Amino acid sequence: MTIHPRITSMEFGLSDGSTCVVREAVASDLESIVALLVDDPLGVSRESADEMDRYRAAFEDISSDPRNLQVVVVHGDAVVATLQLTFIPGLARGGALRAQIEAVRVDAQWRSRGLGGALIRWAIDEAERWGCALVQLTSDASRTDAHRFYTRLGFVDSHVGYKMTLGTTT
Repeated sequence: MTIHPRITSMEFGLSDGSTCVVREAVASDLESIVALLVDDPLGVSRESADEMDRYRAAFEDISSDPRNLQVVVVHGDAVVATLQLTFIPGLARGGALRAQIEAVRVDAQWRSRGLGGALIRWAIDEAERWGCALVQLTSDASRTDAHRFYTRLGFVDSHVGYKMTLGTTT
């Protein structure tokens, strides 16, 4: 498997002695990524592994966009975590580039081992490598455990976010 040179892969150890690798996702990872999205209290009602064509199209869009990265954490051949990292150019902050972290998921069996923290620290390091002035993320208001997790990692609850759900597309 060839890792795209636009990201830095990283191997890291976890608190239980396991070793994992974060790398750019490839098409063969997609079913595992979708399974992580579905196996989530919020995702169970808005994701469906029965609609893989839509996920394949979105994955192709992400993979072909040089400012978007879908990454996975693997243990052996198993995908155990994922996130999407998007680099957003802007005029604010003197034309600063920012990184947006989205859709962070860690397999339930792999939580509380340091994997999520290692993945987010990797994303922060990658944002710095790209020259970003800041890294941002949103978290659903109901995810209080996630809020504590992000605060421990140094994120500041500094803004109020708004979203509007639009009609689905085919």
